Amino acid sequence: MENFVILSGCSGGGKSTLLSALADLGHVTIDEPGRRVVEAEQASGGSALPWQDMRAFLTRVIELRRADHDAARAQTDPVFFDRSLIDALTAWHHLTGSAELAPLAGQYRYARTVFLTPPWPEIYETDTGRQHGLDEARAEYDRLLTAYPAHGYDTVLLPKVPVAERVSFLLGQIDMDAKGD
Repeated sequence: MENFVILSGCSGGGKSTLLSALADLGHVTIDEPGRRVVEAEQASGGSALPWQDMRAFLTRVIELRRADHDAARAQTDPVFFDRSLIDALTAWHHLTGSAELAPLAGQYRYARTVFLTPPWPEIYETDTGRQHGLDEARAEYDRLLTAYPAHGYDTVLLPKVPVAERVSFLLGQIDMDAKGD
């Protein structure tokens, strides 16, 4: 699935803003499943929220990300994912200590190059869907820096620049990768 481009990294690092800018340009984008689960749970009064029942939350995120991956398979143009199954599997392993779900990483592949947003304290904000602090976001980021290469992915850090420059950088990297294959 070389057209499945992952935007991952530090929570609050500008992934959703970048994804929105890509969608505005007409690119196919898939929103972060964690945000979608939180919104649905809050709307229904459910408890599968990361600050209430992390195991139930991650189970829902994993199911949603697998469905997103399956639904996007018909696309031939780049598909930009706000996070991937690797993020959810990394969180699951961190929570449970179990690698039981690790085989899913081999079944649901993405483009080899993954784009990571580094911690960016100047833009980091909490809200009703992101209640954890920057220290927890940094710890998650550090886990992802290790997890992606462990699953056979190369990582590229997105620069801390205005969104239009980030879009240009990202699209330039994808063009460069395509020409180099």
